[in-house]
Amino acid sequence: MKRMLMLMLTNFAVVAVLGVVWNILDSMFGITAMFHQMGLPSEFGYIAVMALVMGFAGSFISLWMSKGMAKRSMGVHVIEHPQTKQERWLVDVVQRQADKAGIKMPEVGIFHTPEPNAFATGARKNDALVAVSSGLLENMTADEVEAVLGHEISHVANGDMVTQTLLQGVLNTFVIFFSRVVAYIVGSLMRGNNNQQGGGAYGASYYIVSMVAQMLLGFLASFIVMWFSRYREFHADKGGANLAGRDKMIAALRRLQSVNQPHDLPGELAAFGISGGLKAGISKLMMTHPPLEDRIAALESHKY
Repeated sequence: MKRMLMLMLTNFAVVAVLGVVWNILDSMFGITAMFHQMGLPSEFGYIAVMALVMGFAGSFISLWMSKGMAKRSMGVHVIEHPQTKQERWLVDVVQRQADKAGIKMPEVGIFHTPEPNAFATGARKNDALVAVSSGLLENMTADEVEAVLGHEISHVANGDMVTQTLLQGVLNTFVIFFSRVVAYIVGSLMRGNNNQQGGGAYGASYYIVSMVAQMLLGFLASFIVMWFSRYREFHADKGGANLAGRDKMIAALRRLQSVNQPHDLPGELAAFGISGGLKAGISKLMMTHPPLEDRIAALESHKY
């Protein structure tokens, strides 16, 4: 819940800033008046363009910042020049897997946390970061770590970061559009259907209703994002099995299964980690990862 609250607040802040920028651009270039002169419904046309720009801009800004944010928030030590045998081994495994997957060598890093976990992030396949936790290195065998690295390399090779960004952009657009439409309709009803041209609908009630509607619709949209994240995990497991070996991938998942109460990574990084938290009931719909037993069963039965 804490992770989701942080993500929702971050999205709200991004949208709020973009909203201010949009209003400045509208005042400079007269976008609303342009729609009216074209004979289009100025309010809805304005809302549609604003939603499209803000929806995708927010997603791609987050993607562009993802690697730097991950390094700072997780305290990742990037291995530029391996100093130990373990660091050299990590770099060599990632290099071999990256070559096999057909991508450029990503940055490799370690972040310090006792829970075994790992993640991949980056705006492009050929400019990514793969990081593992100190707990993963301490609690897993070399074969299991190799499988985890293969899983993360597969996330990068499959273009999962960009795919999720595009999905999030589409959902953001719909959320912003329909929240403004609802707010416009409610505002019109509150004024007794006293229609006005241009920005007359944008009073205090409009902004209050739009913020509430955006939070509710955004919460519903997150179910779609989480479902896609769980779907993507099966493909990353398949990639990890191809790169490191199916038995190694199964062994790594079984090792994670034996860990008591694994924790989610913070924010958007959770979707690209190797392990998600254990949840029950309706909260399963908010899981970034499928249950480990389902992932193991898929590998064992070759159902990818």
